[in-house]
Amino acid sequence: MRTLLPLLATMSLSAAEPLVFVSAFASGEKAGIHAFGFDSEKGTLKTLKRATGVQSPFFIALSPDRRFLYSIDEFGGKDNFVAAFAIEGREGDLKPLNRQNTRGTASCFLDVDPTGKSVLVANYSSGNVTSFPVKSDGSLGEAVSFFQHSGSSSDPQRQKGPNAHCFVISPDGKHALAADLGIDKIMIYTLDAETAKLTPNEIQAFAKLTPGSGPRHLTFHPNGKLVYVINELANTITVFDWSAADSSLKEKQTIATLPKDFTGKSYTADLKITPDGKHLYGTNRGHDSLASYRIAADGTLTLLTIQPSGGKGPQNLLVTPDGRWLLCANMPGNNVVVFKIDSASGSITAHGDPITVPMASCIRWLE
Repeated sequence: MRTLLPLLATMSLSAAEPLVFVSAFASGEKAGIHAFGFDSEKGTLKTLKRATGVQSPFFIALSPDRRFLYSIDEFGGKDNFVAAFAIEGREGDLKPLNRQNTRGTASCFLDVDPTGKSVLVANYSSGNVTSFPVKSDGSLGEAVSFFQHSGSSSDPQRQKGPNAHCFVISPDGKHALAADLGIDKIMIYTLDAETAKLTPNEIQAFAKLTPGSGPRHLTFHPNGKLVYVINELANTITVFDWSAADSSLKEKQTIATLPKDFTGKSYTADLKITPDGKHLYGTNRGHDSLASYRIAADGTLTLLTIQPSGGKGPQNLLVTPDGRWLLCANMPGNNVVVFKIDSASGSITAHGDPITVPMASCIRWLE
């Protein structure tokens, strides 16, 4: 395993301040995982360290106990990997544990189950998903499940075959939903967290979206009864009712993320919900904006505003656990922007100066 070297140790972090990890989706000397301290009162980030040694770490995830970090390593190469690290101290030091081959290409998404015993990976270009058991020391065992998606959809350029773009575990840890952009489906799997083994869901194997939607990322509502899917190609968000009892999805609404008069090219990327379940935010890459929505009691969305993201190509979002701040990684814009959230209205306001991070691609929070 390559050694991760701590760089840019500029400040110490008080015990009360959380850490924010940001992956730099770059290669060579610019690649790495940046650690920042976050002042929850002021809404400001301060640079702590940058861990090097991973290449093109497109996506990262944290274990539920916040002791371990998992990262995509060598995205886009012939062999892609998921790497495991122990988080040491309060300044973002990462100790390499091991890494495993993802068994796919353009590995683009990671999730860890609520027990911390399973890590799931979505592989975009190869259109498959994989699961790995987590050992007691946080390191990864070899893959125990592998499923190849199949099919195509209506976009002749982007949907010639399967493209698994995310793999999200349900709040109860018993299921996992994979959004496949290439086949316009949300694949539903049953997860045995103790063994990390996946099986296709018997009751409903998948939910089908409108042809040409291109589902990219999804998230569960805090109440565990709703799923929101952001569609990259159609620039929409689709709302589903989720039944944990029979592990099924039922579509109830689709709503646009762009202004009606916009005629340029744009593609959505990520979406996040506030902890109180009242507001949702989605990203538009091309229009370079954030769409804000109010969530009704039945889960349906009402568009509130669409405003600049503060940089080019908003890629990934994070809402702080207190619901006061929204962080946006503008990947080709090479920055992270902090927005202040008005909890009553759901409106967001850019706050302070952007923080420079080369090819900022994924943001994770550690209390």
